[in-house]
Amino acid sequence: MNRARERRLVETFVTLTDSLVADYDVVEVLQTLVDSAVELFDAEAGAIHLLDESGALRVVASTSDRSGFIGLLQLDAGEGPCIDAVTSGKLVTSESAEALRRRWPRFGEASREHGYAGVHAIPLRLRAEVIGSLNLFRETEGALNATDARGAQALADVATISVLQQRTITTALSAADQMQRALASRAAIEQAKGFVARALEVDIETARELLRRHARSTQRRLVDIGDAVVRGEIPVMTLLEAHP
Repeated sequence: MNRARERRLVETFVTLTDSLVADYDVVEVLQTLVDSAVELFDAEAGAIHLLDESGALRVVASTSDRSGFIGLLQLDAGEGPCIDAVTSGKLVTSESAEALRRRWPRFGEASREHGYAGVHAIPLRLRAEVIGSLNLFRETEGALNATDARGAQALADVATISVLQQRTITTALSAADQMQRALASRAAIEQAKGFVARALEVDIETARELLRRHARSTQRRLVDIGDAVVRGEIPVMTLLEAHP
């Protein structure tokens, strides 16, 4: 590997690993990956597919309209190195246009028509989980050599961690938001119980039961009833009158 290429590889690793400790856009990370991989591994174009929530593969980044179109075509055809890489979790590489056509007839023919003689699909994976693939389209024949295969897989692995980390953060933020709302609701209900207990000179359990009965009878949330009582929108005596 020449010095310029080695520098480019290191720079790409640094860019991708920065996303692990900073705020970032997942699509931008994947675009960086595909742009750099095309340059580093002598490809003419590239595309990245990710599995969506329904399990379908979607093109999320590409270096050209041509590669994006081929990527979409291979998904529509139900065959191709991308699908095999995602299914197997392993590198899928073709050595020739003829090999492409033999293994994936429709995809191989479409690739030939668009000027591609070889395609290499690198899985985006973390342990047993595969979330998509990095696909490199080449106009010259030849398999991806062992060194390049290791380098491409390493870049794909870092990008995979970035994607999964972002998903985890999003889920965690959602859970934290839900937890915060739950805590706020609990505090409001406790406040309402204390308010009713003081106003009616009853114990906390009785106050809670009065609020719950009113919520059930009016088909409203307990927290909303409690809030309305505290704000005076529901006269506290209403609780006794409705539920003697």
